Amino acid sequence: MTKRCRLGVLVSGNGSNLQAILDACGAKDFPAQVQLVISNKAEAFALERARKKGVAASVVSHRDFPSRESFEDRLIAALEDAKVDLVILAGFMRVLSPRFVRHFAGRILNVHPALLPSFPGTHAIEQAWNYGVRVTGVTVHVVDEGTDTGPIILQEPVVLDAKETLESLEEKIHSVEHRLFPEAIRLFAEGRLKFEGRRAHIGEHA
Repeated sequence: MTKRCRLGVLVSGNGSNLQAILDACGAKDFPAQVQLVISNKAEAFALERARKKGVAASVVSHRDFPSRESFEDRLIAALEDAKVDLVILAGFMRVLSPRFVRHFAGRILNVHPALLPSFPGTHAIEQAWNYGVRVTGVTVHVVDEGTDTGPIILQEPVVLDAKETLESLEEKIHSVEHRLFPEAIRLFAEGRLKFEGRRAHIGEHA
């Protein structure tokens, strides 16, 4: 295999999407590896998930810095020191500044629990549930300077059945996230993504 794409993963909580990515990276044919996991919260269980896989994990708390700029400077330095090729937002509950996004332009991926552009921002599953949609889903997209506005890489619908509850819908959404996010990372790592404006084209191996 050629050199693996080096991932830097930013997390804030439980880290179930991180776990899915770590598990995918365990396959011999997967073209990426998690190089570093950073959480802004020391109590995040995601850190334990990383350490169990032997992945470097550290805490960079936003509360320890006088400004968002100085906090993000520390994140950028840590990611650059780890020589990451791609930044992954796996439940990172901080809004990144345009300055941070520009630093890693085109190299930040996020998973969103709705079919963008519907229900952007936080609590998307609950928003969709309260709205009474029949179909929602999952989107993996490139992060740009807006809120969930970057080019879409992959989407998959999730149909609500007649007996759906908010809890069962959350389980369905997370199950799709855990499959779709690693697949988008694979596409990036294999050099198969080409962008024309907002459109992402998926091609053969680079």
